Order: sequence, then C-alpha cells, then structure tokens
Amino acid sequence: MGTNKSSIDLEGANQGLDAQGSSMSLASGPEFSPFEAPWSAPFDRRRFLQIVGASMAMAGLAGCRPKLAERIVPYVKAPEEILPGDPVFYATALTLSGYATGVLVKSETGRPIKVEGNPDHPGSLGATDVFAQAAILGLYDPDRSQEVRLNGQKSNWSVFVAAAQKEFARLKSQQGKGLAILTETVTSPTFDAEIQSLLAELPEAKWYCYEPFNREVVFAGAKLALGVEKEPLYRLDNADVIVLLDSDFLYISPGRTPYTKQFAARRKIRKAKQDLNRLYAVESTPTVSGAFADHRLSVKAGEIGRIAAALAEALGVPGPASGGVGAEIAAWVKAMAEDLQAHRGRCVVVPGETQPAPVHALAHAINEALGAFGKTVEFIDPVPYGDLYQTASLKSLVAALDSGAVESLLILGGNPAFSAPADVPFTEAVAKARFTVHVGLYADETYDASQWHIPMAHELEAWGDAKAFDGTAAIQQPLIEPLYGGRSCLEVLSAFRGRPTDGREIVRSFWNRDRQNFDTFWTKSLNDGFVSGSAPRSTVPQVKAGWFAGAPGLKPAVVTGVEINFRPDPCIYDGRFANNAWLQELFKPITKVCWDNVAVMSQATAEKFGLWNRVGPTGKELLVSLCDVTYRGRTLTRVPVWIQAGQPDDSITIHLGYGRLRAGKVGSSVGFNAYALRVAAAPGFEDGAKVTARSERYSLATNQVHSYTEGRKELTIFDAEEFGHEEAHGEAHGPISLYPDRPYEGYAWAMVFDTNVCTGCNACIVACQAENNIPSVGKTDVLRGRDMHWIRIDRYYLGADSSEVHHMPVNCMHCEKAPCEVVCPVAATVHSSEGLNEMVYNRCVGTRYCSNNCPYKARRFNFRQFTDKHTPVLKLMRNPDVTVRGRGVMEKCTYCVQRINSARKTAKKENRPIRDGEIMTACQAACPAGGIVFGNLNDPASAVAQLRTEPHHYTLLEELNTRPRTTYLARYKNRNTTLVSALEEFHSTTQ
Repeated sequence: MGTNKSSIDLEGANQGLDAQGSSMSLASGPEFSPFEAPWSAPFDRRRFLQIVGASMAMAGLAGCRPKLAERIVPYVKAPEEILPGDPVFYATALTLSGYATGVLVKSETGRPIKVEGNPDHPGSLGATDVFAQAAILGLYDPDRSQEVRLNGQKSNWSVFVAAAQKEFARLKSQQGKGLAILTETVTSPTFDAEIQSLLAELPEAKWYCYEPFNREVVFAGAKLALGVEKEPLYRLDNADVIVLLDSDFLYISPGRTPYTKQFAARRKIRKAKQDLNRLYAVESTPTVSGAFADHRLSVKAGEIGRIAAALAEALGVPGPASGGVGAEIAAWVKAMAEDLQAHRGRCVVVPGETQPAPVHALAHAINEALGAFGKTVEFIDPVPYGDLYQTASLKSLVAALDSGAVESLLILGGNPAFSAPADVPFTEAVAKARFTVHVGLYADETYDASQWHIPMAHELEAWGDAKAFDGTAAIQQPLIEPLYGGRSCLEVLSAFRGRPTDGREIVRSFWNRDRQNFDTFWTKSLNDGFVSGSAPRSTVPQVKAGWFAGAPGLKPAVVTGVEINFRPDPCIYDGRFANNAWLQELFKPITKVCWDNVAVMSQATAEKFGLWNRVGPTGKELLVSLCDVTYRGRTLTRVPVWIQAGQPDDSITIHLGYGRLRAGKVGSSVGFNAYALRVAAAPGFEDGAKVTARSERYSLATNQVHSYTEGRKELTIFDAEEFGHEEAHGEAHGPISLYPDRPYEGYAWAMVFDTNVCTGCNACIVACQAENNIPSVGKTDVLRGRDMHWIRIDRYYLGADSSEVHHMPVNCMHCEKAPCEVVCPVAATVHSSEGLNEMVYNRCVGTRYCSNNCPYKARRFNFRQFTDKHTPVLKLMRNPDVTVRGRGVMEKCTYCVQRINSARKTAKKENRPIRDGEIMTACQAACPAGGIVFGNLNDPASAVAQLRTEPHHYTLLEELNTRPRTTYLARYKNRNTTLVSALEEFHSTTQ
C-alpha cells in the first residue's frame, strides 16, 4: 500500500494535531500539501472552516469509541463459543467468611451480568443465596476503591512495589522479625501455600487471622469433646428429627445452601410421599431456621446451655449438670428426648455458632450417644487455614503492635478497624507500626488507619481458589479484567516478595505440583467449577470420657439487667455489603425492615421500658421509639426499637454491620454501629445491658405493617395428619365472568410456590432484581411505598402467642381474567397467547389504574427515574435482554419472558418443543429449597401440572375468580402430639 490514506485513521483522529501541526490529518493527501499554511499565517476564513470541520469530525469519531492503546479489529475467525446475543457461562466460586459457594456466572459479550448456582458443586447444588446474587452489583459498584494511595494521597502500583520490596529486603535481613500479616478466614490452598512460603523465608514473621463472625466456638467445642479441632458436616436428608440449639443453619452457616436443599427434600409433602422430618428450634431470637420449625421454644441465650445439659440428662448422656429447669421447659426436654430416642441413628442436634464451646461439646456427646455419628453428622479436619481462634489472634496482634514488636503490617482483606471488638483498640495500635498496607475493596475505616492502600480485585476479577464447607476446593477464574485496577491478595503478597504477580500462574503453579496430565486436570477443574476428589474423607471420632471435667461452666440464666445478643445482619452480614443497595433495600426475613438495624425486643420488654411501635400516618411507614443501650460502660444512643413476636422477654438482639463511616455513597451513615458494644469476651451474648427510653421517634422503612392472617384459609398452617383432608383453598363466590374463556392451545405458562419449603431467605428477590434490571429507590421512597421488587415475601404470624411464622411469596399472578387489563385506557397491559400478562412499556402513560385494580398488589410504578442511566459502569451490569424502564412506567413480574424466548429459540433450532424444566425463571433457579416450579400447564406430565393436582394445592384469593397462573401448595407442620398435649396441660394448669 502507498502512503495515501483511503480511509479515516481513527488513531490519528484521537491524537488531534499531527507532528506537523496540521489538523487536516483526517483528509491528508498530496493535493492538500501545497496549500497548508504555516502557524505564522493569518487566521483567515478558510483556516477557520478547516479547523471547525476537522474538530467536528474528530469529536464525532472520538465519541464512537473509547481511546485505546491499540486498534480493535473484528475477529478474523471468531471463537466458536462467542456468538452475539448468546451468553456464555463460566464456573467459579464466591466466598463468605472464607467458605466457597460454587457458581456459574453468565457473561454477555465479556460482561458478567448474573450469578447462578453450580449444580455440581457441593456448596451450591445449583442454588445460591442473597450474597452470591448481589455479587454482580458489588463487582460494578462505582464506589469501590480505584487508586493506590499513600497516606491518603494518590500514588501508583509501581511506587508501592518499589517501597514494598525495599521493606521486604529490610525484613529479610532480620529473618522477618517485626512483620505481621493479618488476613480474614483463609480457605484458599494457594494463598495458604504462599503465606507458608513467606513464613519459611522469614521465620520470625507472624500470621494472624480475624473476622467478626468466625467458627472458633465450633472448633473449641469439638476440641473439648473430641480432643481435636474438627468441622462437623450434617446430613440432614438422613435425619427424621432435628434439634437446633440457637442455630440458624439454614441461613448463616457455611453449608446454608446445601443444608437448605437437604432439609427441604424432607419437607416436600406429596400424595406419594408424606414422611416429613421434624424440627425443634430452641433459640434466643427469631431466625429463618426457627421460623421453619415444627416446635419453637423462645428462651434467653444464657438458658440454652442449661437446656442442652437437661436434654443430655434426659438421654442419660454424661455431661455438666443442668441445675434444673422450669416445668414448661422440662416438658419440652422430655418430649425432645423421647423423640430423639425413638429415632436413633436418624436424628441430630445442631448447636449454634453464638453458643459457647460447652454447648457444642454437649451436642457432640448427645449425637454420639444417639448413634448419629457417621449417619447424620460426620467430621472433617477444619476447612480454614491459619489461626482458628481468631478473637485471641487479633488480641495478640494488638498486643504486639502496642509493645512495638510489629513494625510492618500487611492487612490482606477485611475491615478490622470497623469490626474489631470494642475492647480491642485495633485502630490505635496500627498507628504504632512504621509500615502498614491495607488491601481492600473500599477506602474504608481500615484505609484511614493505614499508610498504603491497594484496591482489591473483586472475586469475579481475580484468579484464586477456595474450599467449600465440606472441604471441596474450587478454582476461581476471572470473568472480566479488574474494572478499577484492583489486585488480589495473592498478587499483592507476591509483589511484596519481589516475585511474579500473575495471579493465574500463581494458582496454576500451586496445583501443578507433582501432578500428571496437568493440562487435562486444569481444564476439567475450570470447567466443572471444583477440583474433583479434593474433599477430605470424613471421620467418626469418639467423645472423650469425662470431657466435661474442668470444662468452662455453662452460662447461667440472666438474673440482672437485660440480655444483649449480637448477630450478623441478614442482609449486609458483618458490614462488608453495606454499600450494596440491593442488600440494603432487601427486607429482612423476619423483621421486614430495610435500610436500618434495630434493637429487637418483645412486647413485654418494650412496655416495661415505655417503648412502642406504631403505623405512620401514610399507612406505609412504621414509627418507632428510640432508646439508649448501655453495656459494660459503653452506650449506644438513639437506637430504633422493633417489637418482635417470638423474642424472649428481658432480651434484646442487635444486628451488626451498620453505622459505617467509610462504606461509600450508599452505605455510609446508615444505622448504628453495634460493634461499639461488642466485646471480645462475649461476642455472642451476655446479660447486664441497660435500656433507657428516649422521647424521640424514628421512621423505619418496611414493606409490611400488617402481619396477621385475619383467619384467611390461604395462610393456615395444617398438621401433617390432615394431609388430603384439609380445605386449603378458598371458595369461588364471585360472579360468573362476562368474558369468555380464552383457549391456550400451545404453551400455557404457570408457576407454583411450595410454601412448605419456603424459608423466606430472599434469594429469589435479589435474583429477580439482578435478572430484570430492577432499580433500588432508597429509604425515602421505600417509606412512601415505592419499592420496586417484582417479587415479595410476606411474613405472617400465627399461633396463640404469634410466634409461628408463615412466609408467602407473591409476584404477578398472570391472571387469565386479569383485573388490571380491563382498566388500562391504553392497552399497556395485555394478555399473550401463552397466558402471560404482559406490559407494553412504550404505551404506558402512568395512570396506575392497573395497580389500583390488582388485588395482589404485585405491580410497581416508576415514580422517578430510579434507574441510574448516567454512571457508565452500571450500564455494563444490566441484562441486555430486559428493557430498562423509565419514569412514569408501570412494571411487574414477566415470568422471565426473556428466558422463555431463549428456550423457544433453542427448541426451534432443534425442531422440537420446549422440554419441561428447560426454562428456569431467575427466582426458581436461585431458590435453595426448590420451592418454585415453573412450566407448561398444557403438558399434563410437566412438574407444574402435576403439582396442581395435589390435594394441598390452592389459589390465592380464589373467590375473586381471577384465575391466576401462579398458585400455591399449603404449609404443614409435623408436630409432636405428645409435646402439644403436655404444653396444653401445662398452660391450662397455670392460667
């Protein structure tokens, strides 16, 4: 080719003036050279027009693409897996407190946009939780740290590496003396190997571990009873009877997702299968697991140890003395003991992570005596690496910092400046080190306490590995280049040592040690999402005789003051998700509060201190009184009060994670910081708190101010013995419709919710939000009833003391005789040939007549431009198959019509009908309990059609004759009739 340019040079356009000072590079050629004027020439009309024309061309071209370092050209031969419009799924893993959940991440043209469960991974089994579903927003969060900083000032990676390697050389000369490494819980085999390699090179260096919700009492309890730290694994699908001792195993434990699936498999009552398991929950605050119990006993946390000891005594299991329990609790203990004895080998006792080590040891002793070892509970070596006793580990680090023994500190993940116990002065101690590095996703509270700050790569941006609750290892692969220049902790540690910082090669090198056919292994592990055969073999240890001799005493019952309980928040956990708007606006499973934390207390306790809850004047907000909470000489002021059915008297529960000062635009200054009260000696609970009422009131955002059933049959909980004889559905009293029945000759899509397995975990809500580009609106608009979730889970109280909880998921019912359609003046809501109630967004003029006429209140209106259309990075997050709605438009559940159309396209290419189960809506795919079924009603063999023939199938508000396509299966409890009779007798004699 010659030197003449026959096409526009995009790179030249972006470079502006060329080396000769001419702006005519876009149209350069020999014909222009004679007329080119020097800079000294007068600025005439011709020159002006030339510059204007060239400027317009450059501006237009610059707007067509970002300025890149190299040219982008189309594929000469496109990879066969990359097809425009066809997503690609990659297997990886996401962690919470170190423990991995295997996921499949949907990628559209290089953009990860949705997380699904990996059906082959033991930590997922195809489902997810709210934290995994919200990871997409965490990835794209524009408030994430984006710059390397030194003492708050902008720096860069190269400067940090030079400073770090200089510090490493100094430390190496003294065998690592003065170096401390602080990490969160580590289950990564590669990361552990890198740290061990560093410790071998610097033998005087120390490794510390800390995060606020760890499993140290689990390991301490195992060591107390078994003589060695072990990790218990429960096989709930083998258990006929389960007793929980302050355990929320379905929501917070590392095995929460597979445990939910195992447990729910024994709760799906059908015509052909009616052998339900039975769950007893003895707990100190209402939880997701307790709400699902057949029998729930509400007691103070300090009493649970004595109840466990009494249960052991009733079973003849040696252990510490209970000291006696009251008559009512004695009836509970007797009934539970008899039920456990009747199901030897098919029962299990599960202690909670907030209970002390002796309670865990008692549970192990009881389980062994009942023949549960090796059947419903197994043991493996601890999954985490490093120090298992993390509170003591952090205290040791602070002591070393205070004494001057630590000169250099690497904080690799976490936010200990925020989450450290109130009596462990971490922030003050860090200031005494001469060289501190913090690696984190955000410029948070620990960033303020450190000299160097390195932006951390998100788990979806970095190579790594991690182990699941059962020890199965998974290799994490990035879905996208780091959006904000982040580095993984692996890469930072490697850079500190002056080693290569390619995360992929670091991970590959670890797994390539003495392994044959490595390439085959590597490809298979990445494809499967886990390392086959990496789970350790379980063992069946023996409980030590006389283990309780000299063991720490059981906590006594509360005798003075109010008991205070500290729990991780159900939505933002320990505070790490505080800047995630999806989780901040997620209504908590039990309280249904969002954008706040509260002091949970019973009605009697609230009345004792002159505290109250009231419905606000709008009928959509809740006005509550404020109180001060004093504990161990520290006081939290202006704490909102939430009166909760099922909370024991003289006990309050406070969720941690709120009150952040450096979370980001979303999470800063939201709620109150309860870590200011939590101390190292009592991380779970303790008595002696004082509650003082204030004269102020506060507005709490909630989507449910009415929580009682008013006797509706749809919300009845039946006994298992009534199966097939109850009347779960309503009666059709409505007038005969004036509209003729419409035939659906092809597909007729329908959905069934099984309320007998719905735990109210909210995974479906966040999955729907991620799939359908649903915006968050903020607390102000939630207070006005303007939340935008397409699916909600209503929580109702039942029982004489309102302690029973019933969850009712509600989305658009896709009624065949939809009340919304007949009132829309512009036909913006219409019916499809397959029975979908569809929204035509560009027709909608926002009259909201449809919402007013919807008896299920399932429609959402964009009162504002809720969707952020201005932040560029958030545009990458959105699902391209779903329209982004604007202000003034009504929206609602679509049954994930984009997924229906995708399956239709595949079936058409293969010249076949859509198979049953081929379409999974976002909510259905996320549900860990398998409580949502979707399919073709016209196929009598489909799962959804089969469920509609079950005797406990019913329609919500059937008397309205709307003929909804979304229907329900009734809730059942497998109550112990002996316990029911004993409690009835007790209450009759005490009244």
